[in-house]
Amino acid sequence: MKLNIGTRAKLNNGVEMPILGLGTWRLSSGEAREAVLHAFEAGYRLIDTAKLYGNEKDVGQAVKESGLPREEIFITTKLWQEDHGYENALRAFEHSLRALGLGYIDLYLIHWPGGGKRAATWKAMENLLANGKCRAIGVSNYTITHLKELLENCEVVPAVNQVEFHPWLFQRDLLDFCLENDIRLEAYSPLTHGKRLNDPEPVRLGKKYHKSPAQILIRWGLQHKVVEIPKSSKRERIFENADIFDFDIHEEDMLFLDDMHEKLRSSWDPSQVP
Repeated sequence: MKLNIGTRAKLNNGVEMPILGLGTWRLSSGEAREAVLHAFEAGYRLIDTAKLYGNEKDVGQAVKESGLPREEIFITTKLWQEDHGYENALRAFEHSLRALGLGYIDLYLIHWPGGGKRAATWKAMENLLANGKCRAIGVSNYTITHLKELLENCEVVPAVNQVEFHPWLFQRDLLDFCLENDIRLEAYSPLTHGKRLNDPEPVRLGKKYHKSPAQILIRWGLQHKVVEIPKSSKRERIFENADIFDFDIHEEDMLFLDDMHEKLRSSWDPSQVP
């Protein structure tokens, strides 16, 4: 199937999620609003935020200002580890819903597997889903071990697992596990926060395909059936990151990028969380 910016991935409960979105981590108040409006202008319809980011209000304001129908937009937010536990999770959701100022949230994620109350938190997530407060639920920064624990005790299989994912952190086993269990993998920090954009190989492939290194990295993830949420506050970068649907990375180059894995993390490392 030919991909475009309007392409959506069907989650395990039938909800359709855009395959490309805007991440908003470290975007300040005001800055996030402008970035989201630029993203809508470029054709993005998936916006990712979190309580931890402190910009849910700005995201919600941009949704309203955009004039776009709410049902066209897919909003993800997340519960931070201080809000683990059944009652805490329900309260945290309501806090995020008020901050966003929206009638519902499309995807609600457990942001981090720490906190010691994962099972109770997931029960609250299932309750929110059953009561129509959100359209899908999932997790973030979950390893295979965390997912196995959850799958042994859940009634609802998580729809999404959002993790850091790029060629230098090609989590092949986690991707395969998620695909086998009908969990959509979503990539945050697909551009390594810029740490590797000037490396020789993405630069070389960018010249080959007449694309920027960032566009190569985002396209690589999409071709692995991963939802991509690159972050930027700059209009030109937001548009550039969306200009990735007029080419395919050839198989030999995909394999080359796969082999660049070196366990590089530009963000958090959940592998040590019991």
